[in-house]
Amino acid sequence: MDTPKLILLTTTHRVAPGLLSWPAWEALRSAPLVLVGDPAHPQLPALRAAGVEPRLVERGSAPALARQLLAEAPAVWLESPDGDPGLTDALARIAVEEAGEHPEIELLPGSYDLPGSRLLDLVSVMDRLRSPGGCPWDAEQTHRSLVKYLVEEAFELVEAIEEDDRPTLREELGDVLLQVFFHSRIAEEHEEDPFSVDDVAGDIVEKLMYRHPHVFGDVSVRDSAETEANWEQLKAAEKQRESVLDGVPAGLPALAYAAKLVSRVRRARFTAVPDAPYELPAELTAETAGDLLLAVAQRGYDRDIDVDAALRAAARRYRRAVRAAEGLPEEG
Repeated sequence: MDTPKLILLTTTHRVAPGLLSWPAWEALRSAPLVLVGDPAHPQLPALRAAGVEPRLVERGSAPALARQLLAEAPAVWLESPDGDPGLTDALARIAVEEAGEHPEIELLPGSYDLPGSRLLDLVSVMDRLRSPGGCPWDAEQTHRSLVKYLVEEAFELVEAIEEDDRPTLREELGDVLLQVFFHSRIAEEHEEDPFSVDDVAGDIVEKLMYRHPHVFGDVSVRDSAETEANWEQLKAAEKQRESVLDGVPAGLPALAYAAKLVSRVRRARFTAVPDAPYELPAELTAETAGDLLLAVAQRGYDRDIDVDAALRAAARRYRRAVRAAEGLPEEG
């Protein structure tokens, strides 16, 4: 006599209901009994449309539910959206600790999360925070009020990258991602020109495909330098820019701003303006100090040096030296 089987069918709420694997549908349609613990389970309409009518059971404690399911086998248990906390542990404990015959237990994934599917959770969380009954602070925020947090998170991410701190890198990437979703959720509420995070993602997808004709089109490139040149030409045509400096944000930190201007001038092979003098003047003034920093940015670009990152690294070395002279340990 065959051992009865209890199939634990798992699904994900991040995939449209009914989009189950073929083994999952075979198990559901051939099972003598399908059990479900959530009367509002998102898969129920799809199952009923396919002629499968699950029986509702009341979920108690995990051990009690485990014993009830084992007693009902052969059967398929449609996992609840919350994952039925403790159920698999309770089933395993019964199978290991209690003597006697028990139904065979099979874990059958019915649907899988696709790459990027957790972003849907972030959309849902942001919607809850901004909606009535959500977080009062989040509901009060505007694009302008969030600017300082966006800038801070961006710099914290840069620091994690430069310090090669992977745990912090992961955290700070999440913080920057939150800012994108936060601003997108606020944008949905605009009365005249609303847009969503889907619009934001769609726009960047189109932009990336347009600016990579060597990947998504029939353009050929020899190396990364030619790729970058094509990118700049496409961007200039797209933005209808008149000057090689159009589009450089003046709000960048001073040294980064100078370095960005230099990179634009160099890539455009614009030579009408001479380089700034590099020698340290006998008397340093605000003007000569500015010229000297600009000259550093120009020479740094020519030697493939990120002068902004180089200055931050030098500042960190200086900070460590000062703390060492003070008899203080290095910061973690």
